Parts: sequence; C-alpha cells; structure tokens
Amino acid sequence: MVLASGSPRRRELLSGLGVPFTVQVSGEPEDSREADPERLAAELALLKGRAVAREAAGAVVIAADTVVAVGADLLAKPESAAENEVFLRRLSGRTHDVFTGVAVLSGGSEAVEVARTAVTFRTLLPEEIAFYAASGEGLDKAGGYGIQGLGMALVERLDGEYSNVVGFPLSVVTRLLRAAGVPVWGTLGAPGA
Repeated sequence: MVLASGSPRRRELLSGLGVPFTVQVSGEPEDSREADPERLAAELALLKGRAVAREAAGAVVIAADTVVAVGADLLAKPESAAENEVFLRRLSGRTHDVFTGVAVLSGGSEAVEVARTAVTFRTLLPEEIAFYAASGEGLDKAGGYGIQGLGMALVERLDGEYSNVVGFPLSVVTRLLRAAGVPVWGTLGAPGA
C-alpha cells in the first residue's frame, strides 16, 4: 500500500487505521481549470494517485486533495503570513466548505469519493488574526488554517467529519480501502496488543 502524499497529518491518520504503507509523493502539479470545488478535489486526488500508481505497479495507491471554498471562491494554501491574514478575515464569522477528494487505485481500477464538511468560524478579533497568521501554522494548509492545532480555537461549529477538515476523511478512506481489499483495523490485532 502506498500513500501518495507527503502530509504528516495524512500519514498519522492512516497509521491509526492499522494499515502498513509506504509514502511516495506524486510531485504532480496541482493545476486544473475546474471551478467546482467538489469536482476539483476529486480530479486532483486522481491526478496524484495516477502519477504514483504509474511508478508503483501492483500496489494499492491512496491519494487525497483538500479544497476550501468560501461561496464560489477557492482558498488554496496562503503564500505568506500577510495572505494568511486575508484568508482569515474572509473566513471570520462565516461558514465555508471543506472538500477532500480521496482516490484509491488498485489493479487498474480507480475509485474516488469526496467528503464535504461545513465549517463555521467565530468572529475573529484583528489581533487574533495577526497572531494566528504569524504562527505560520496555516501556511501549508488549504484555507490557511489547521483545525488540529491552534486553528481549533478559530472554529465555532462543524457540520460533517472532523478528519475531513484535517485533510483525510476516515469514513471515506476506510470504505474505499476495504472495497480495494485492504484490511483496515484487522492487520495488527487489538489496540495495544
């Protein structure tokens, strides 16, 4: 099994499922003309998965991509703390959608599914925005925040799966891996064993 992602968060979540795997980053450019965030997340996950599957013949490959949308606008990864502040001002006091596409490729077959979570930020004070942006935590994350870290304090409410906002929706991951014949939580015995 190969995880086509360099994300430490995805590695940690997949490890928690008891699935042995190696990591191979696709290096595939994340370019697309797709404007619909749900279709974009699916397309980018498939692109990453296909790039790794070409080099890892015979392996089950899992890839994912997360897209954050505020209305019709997409928020990628901010390139600087200043841009991160702009993102956070956009998200403050509003609800946005997080879409993560998960693709599993095995034996010439491809399966892809997209999870959606609506995330509502509380109204943020200017000094909170400046502090969070200066922390650097949001710079490598779509939307400019990490819910599993300091960014947790920005969120007021979730409607959907928490692990989706982290970037790896475990309900989808588990379903797709099992459909590809990968045992989940069955390979290591009982927890703590």
